[in-house]
Amino acid sequence: MNDPTQQPGQDQPQILLVGPQGQPVQHDEGADSDERPVTEMVEQPAKVMRIGSMIRQLLEEVRAAPLDEASRVRLREIHESSIKELEDGLAPELVSELERLSLPFADSETPSDAELRIAQAQLVGWLEGLFHGIQTTLFAQQMAARAQLENMRKALPPGIAQAGEESRPNRSSGPYL
Repeated sequence: MNDPTQQPGQDQPQILLVGPQGQPVQHDEGADSDERPVTEMVEQPAKVMRIGSMIRQLLEEVRAAPLDEASRVRLREIHESSIKELEDGLAPELVSELERLSLPFADSETPSDAELRIAQAQLVGWLEGLFHGIQTTLFAQQMAARAQLENMRKALPPGIAQAGEESRPNRSSGPYL
């Protein structure tokens, strides 16, 4: 039986991508693509999510309380170690982006409340953007899989598609007694 996802002369299934308007777009796997999906760039998603939650909570705490010099020094250390931990869970492309966006504090000076709040807010914003990118990528993959399944159904011979529908019980009629 022929695989409906394969075109004549192909050894591998065809991959269907969905474009910005929801229309299927052909994708040439042989073409060089500089961008990987963001889901592949987060190597340790659970770790990144935990650190993101911690940083968001820390930002809320910093907003609510005045900080003395010792607490600002400690918060700077936490911020710097959080970034290092995040880098362990990310692909090199995201690490370089994070390094470009997060400027280090001067070692000799204690950062001000405002500097700490800005640095934390920037990091929280970057992480939220990363999480939204992951969600968008997963949604696009789900839509592409649905479109591919629909194309596979359309490619089935009429007798096979109808026979499969007839064998399914009608679930809208309620429980069987």
